[in-house]
Amino acid sequence: MAFTNNIMIVRHKLLADLVRLWKNDQLIEKIDRLPVELSPRRSKPMGRCCIHKERAVWRYKTFPLMGLDMTDEHDEVAPLSDYARMALSRPEPNKENIMCVIDEACSSCVQINYEITNLCRGCVARSCYMNCPKDAIRFKKNGQAMIDHDTCVSCGICHKSCPYHAIVYIPVPCEESCPVKAISKDEHGIEHIDESKCIYCGKCLNACPFGAIFEISQTFDVLQHIRKGEKLVAIVAPSILGQFNTTIEKVYGAFKEIGFADVIEVAEGAMQTTSNEAHELLEKLEEGQKFMTTSCCPSYIELVEKHIPGMKPYVSSTGSPMYYAARIAKEKHPDAKIVFVGPCIAKRKEVRRDEAVDYILTFEEIGSILDGFDIQLEQMQEFSILHTSVREAHGFAQAGGVMGAVKAYLKEEAEKINAIQVSDINKKNIALLRACAKTGKAAGQFIEVMACEGGCITGPSTHNDIVSGRRQLVQELLKRKESYETMDR
Repeated sequence: MAFTNNIMIVRHKLLADLVRLWKNDQLIEKIDRLPVELSPRRSKPMGRCCIHKERAVWRYKTFPLMGLDMTDEHDEVAPLSDYARMALSRPEPNKENIMCVIDEACSSCVQINYEITNLCRGCVARSCYMNCPKDAIRFKKNGQAMIDHDTCVSCGICHKSCPYHAIVYIPVPCEESCPVKAISKDEHGIEHIDESKCIYCGKCLNACPFGAIFEISQTFDVLQHIRKGEKLVAIVAPSILGQFNTTIEKVYGAFKEIGFADVIEVAEGAMQTTSNEAHELLEKLEEGQKFMTTSCCPSYIELVEKHIPGMKPYVSSTGSPMYYAARIAKEKHPDAKIVFVGPCIAKRKEVRRDEAVDYILTFEEIGSILDGFDIQLEQMQEFSILHTSVREAHGFAQAGGVMGAVKAYLKEEAEKINAIQVSDINKKNIALLRACAKTGKAAGQFIEVMACEGGCITGPSTHNDIVSGRRQLVQELLKRKESYETMDR
């Protein structure tokens, strides 16, 4: 795995260690020693005051990986084994929230947004003082300015006014990354995720430098069902092609080794999404509607539901590729539990709305399971998918993929349709979408919207790094010979 920061290493290693203990039937027996083993007595803490703080952080980071969160702690001195037992014995996941913040880990971030540095020259102009709307600027004996943070409201006017650029803006990385202001500090200075605003884009997950933000995992729920001998089928998102550095047949063989009864590609469902969305687009345009957006990105659907309700009439009613793939899986295996595997946090919300899907695992979690099981991909027996999906269906994994698939499906009919893409749900693109909803006009007749900048291949819970993942996906797509270009509709 190509890690892009140490937070990913920590998350991956911890879950892999937990899975390894589970596989050896030692999770409850040995989990209490895990924080000590990860931070031995004379080890150097990474960004913490001492190893005891580090161990506390390790302890609480196991909670969301076991499907729990901080509210499940009933006693601070209760051993981790109590919570492991709780996680393994529960019949079904019972958390309402999708994500959580580990308060022990969220303790070193800035409490203020603006600070005056020693670059301040104590000038006579005092632009910071003259322009502050709250009279929060004070002066030291040497004339240098300082900010009274009890009065300051972090408006940033002083920052813009200083001619020496002596006032610096100190961002809170998770808050800065959130496009919908769904995360903020509570009265204790700990970040809190407001799920009534959250669109589960996952931008905050890897933005937090202390790794305090987690999605609540269903890893052990899935593994427990496998251990009980129940039948589970994995439906795997198209971006799997860019995740592991081996053949896709060996990757699917690894899924079989984990214990899945079958593997079905979500690309098969993407073909249904493509045909249904293409016909719906033509119908809407014939009816006089000015534009239609895609509907397969669950984070975008959350954005519309919570922040741009005026966009609802313009969103396609076609189901996502997961929706159709799940029904294909249920038809083939009516007695099985269906597990969606992908790179997306928002899919956890979509899964809750879809009665055909039982659980979700991310590529990041699959990578940890493979390590925990000590599965070597190159040694796997290959498992081939019987159904061959077209190249464009696998292309849903990248930005422009849905738009490209629909246009390829429509062939000559697509020539009269102007299609554009909105890739990356950020503040600027949200404003653009809001304007489209308000005016009923857009720069294109068909708009593909993806929460992640490069599409699903750059999702928050991928296994491979972004650059390698994109490159590998493109190479894999070139190998796919089946295409709408050579097919009759």
